[in-house]
Amino acid sequence: MIRLGDEATVRRAFTEQDLADYLSLGGAPLPAGEVPEPLIGALFSYLLGVKVPGPGTNYLKQQTRFLRSVPLGGALTARVAVTRIRADKNLVDLETTCHGPDGTLLAEGRALVYVEDVADKGW
Repeated sequence: MIRLGDEATVRRAFTEQDLADYLSLGGAPLPAGEVPEPLIGALFSYLLGVKVPGPGTNYLKQQTRFLRSVPLGGALTARVAVTRIRADKNLVDLETTCHGPDGTLLAEGRALVYVEDVADKGW
């Protein structure tokens, strides 16, 4: 059962190989040593679909503000936290953040997801 304040985190360090794989899929090149913003967004997608709220989650909206460039190689910590549950509409609002290895806030934002059975679970 999901509750207000529930959160999930993932730690991930992106490598030069990750960047090469991203570019081979059609990503736009960035200055050397930087993680592309869509890869940070993918960390949030992972957390929403696998951890909180988890399987069955439908991503409706994501707003992310990138505060500084994200360096390759350092362990990043992405986090999602439930800030509001609207069971009557099957909606869950979440705060999203990404911190660098030294704890510096690199990106922050919000996500809105639809969870088909949110009302049935008594959330």
